Amino acid sequence: MAGRCRALLEASSPEVIDCGHGVRLLAHRATQQQIGRPPATRIAVLVHGWEGSADSLYMLSLGHLLLERGYEVVRLNLRDHGDSHHLNLELFHSCRIAEVVGAVQRIQQLAPTQGLSLAGFSLGGNFCLRVAARAPEAGLHLEHVIAVCPVLDPEHTLRRLEEGWVLYRRYFIWKWRRSLRKKQAAWPGHYDLGAALRLGTLTEMTEHLVCTYGGFPSLLDYLHGYAIVGDALAGIVHPSRIIAAADDPIIAASDLGRLARPAALEITCTEFGGHCGFVESGSRTTWLEREVLATLERG
Repeated sequence: MAGRCRALLEASSPEVIDCGHGVRLLAHRATQQQIGRPPATRIAVLVHGWEGSADSLYMLSLGHLLLERGYEVVRLNLRDHGDSHHLNLELFHSCRIAEVVGAVQRIQQLAPTQGLSLAGFSLGGNFCLRVAARAPEAGLHLEHVIAVCPVLDPEHTLRRLEEGWVLYRRYFIWKWRRSLRKKQAAWPGHYDLGAALRLGTLTEMTEHLVCTYGGFPSLLDYLHGYAIVGDALAGIVHPSRIIAAADDPIIAASDLGRLARPAALEITCTEFGGHCGFVESGSRTTWLEREVLATLERG
């Protein structure tokens, strides 16, 4: 993968984005000029899933394809993802939508003549859809928004993670503990995350951290705070598409029926695909990547 995406990696430069209110997020931007081409007329902002990063393989693969096809590509790290734990004092949690809106606003302010689109995976897809719902109020003009297997109802997602494949759950716990250790090392005078690190389930860790450091009165208050079921997406006016899979082990496809359906929102649910997988053999690009590109290329 690193070899195939070498052009993207070599063209990418780190960039700290001022999101307003003292918040900074780390991104990696690849421009057409950096590969010897005229400036791009379109920018694609890609957002990873929980405990992924701008350098996750799915981000690199899609970013490489979009760079090849003439896009400027901004791979955005959410707070405390990638090498960004030192940028902000407060811990990441999934209700921090204002700073992602702020990052997209700043990207658009710096390139007001370029068409701007968003594409996110899993939790990143959830963030992208919430940005889309807030876009009119935030003064954002989005060409397209694509969410791949987005988190719909976090309460259901957490339950599926706890009750599902044990190796998957252990992987997330391992990655989260590693991230918390990085946060503590970056802010040694502010955090003692030992209690969280000793907890053994995602539910226990989430409840402890959001109630102790996030200011939430309960775990359910937090989970409901970033759910996109109900009327959460009713304000979407820019062309948006959800790509989901009926066999996703983490996101319940039945929750798609609980979403608001503004005219601008399209939902595609395939029979197979797993969670952000949609794997094919013998193809340089995946079905998913071709679908994302085709969606972005629509008029």
